Amino acid sequence: MSNQCASSGYDPTMGRNVNGKVVLITGAARGIGAQTARVLAERGARVSLVGLEPERLEALAGELDGISRAAGHRPKHAWFTADVTDQEAVDAAVQGTVDALGRIDVVVANAGIANNGTVAVNPPDALVRTVDVNLNGVIRTVSAALPHVVDARGYVLVVASLASFTALPGMAAYCASKAGAEAFANVLRLEVAHKGVKVGSAHPSWIDTDLVRDIGEDLSIFEEVRRRLPGPLGSTTSVEECADALADGIARRSRRIYVPGSLVAVQNLRTVINNPLTEIGILRQAAKSVPRLEDEVRRVGRAFGRRTVGTDDRAA
Repeated sequence: MSNQCASSGYDPTMGRNVNGKVVLITGAARGIGAQTARVLAERGARVSLVGLEPERLEALAGELDGISRAAGHRPKHAWFTADVTDQEAVDAAVQGTVDALGRIDVVVANAGIANNGTVAVNPPDALVRTVDVNLNGVIRTVSAALPHVVDARGYVLVVASLASFTALPGMAAYCASKAGAEAFANVLRLEVAHKGVKVGSAHPSWIDTDLVRDIGEDLSIFEEVRRRLPGPLGSTTSVEECADALADGIARRSRRIYVPGSLVAVQNLRTVINNPLTEIGILRQAAKSVPRLEDEVRRVGRAFGRRTVGTDDRAA
């Protein structure tokens, strides 16, 4: 196990073997989803890519074929265009996966977006869209795939976040959605354990993806604040390390996956971090940083990063 990641709930019957498993991944066109698909294909999994960018999905499916062949596996992957907030589209992607690949052993509810800025300056629709994708999209995806995962006595992985158990000004909708995603996974775990299904939640910190880079490019004050955060709260992890951690967690059917691994301490101290005394320092910083953040958001003139898809204000 890398010292940059950690997972709990190890299942010795799976080890690192995902060979032949069918894994459906949402948000698969880029970032964490795409890189996790590459790692799983190299390890012998058959991957169903679900996302909003058909050209990227098609190209990635072809890339996965090459990765599978190079690793000595038979390539068989599929891709489907779907918005995770559209139940009909999600249902079609799930059924298409079963038709093309025979079953679904693992579902990775990974699709996610992040709006720019505070509740005061973001349009309500942008805040709601963030929650709709990050939480309702998880619910729709998992609900659609669950009968097949139950048949396979498989595994559900909800990609939550460090934001599930921390709070940072400018991230109200994102933190709310990721806390909800974690809670959904925690309850689902109790509901399906007797059916032989395992459920995990992943908690990455800042991963070097388009989403995080867009925030840094748009909002300099956000980057300044992030660099002042202690330890793993402010550090950036490569998407390759994150994908390896998620793939290991899938193979182990882990209850929780932390990227980097030191976040386990943050999670265990969540009641200490989120208390009135700790909040005093954050409030002092927020009094200075929030007005600057809101000014920058107004200057940028859009509620999402320029590479975010599926929103009305995507930059040209």
